[in-house]
Amino acid sequence: MSDFSDLVAKAIQPSMSRAEREAVYTVVRQAVQRLQEREALPPDDPRVALQRHLVEETIRDVEGDISRYEALRKLELAEAAQSEAHQQVRSGRG
Repeated sequence: MSDFSDLVAKAIQPSMSRAEREAVYTVVRQAVQRLQEREALPPDDPRVALQRHLVEETIRDVEGDISRYEALRKLELAEAAQSEAHQQVRSGRG
């Protein structure tokens, strides 16, 4: 499932809107469903539930990574602004 997670992560960019990411996730869910249909797995087969669970878990992981990325980006921007303000005060321009 690691290759699958990598594939999903590569299809998603932090700059994408939530709607754009959701569109990718929908395609992923549909692809997994088509694969299950090709394998002729009955709906009550435990493998079907496991595969769906893994897909949703992967999506949650990717969304968590994006949230962490965005939080770190905002912290870095705030730190840069604070540093700039501090430099201006020290140089007598603030």
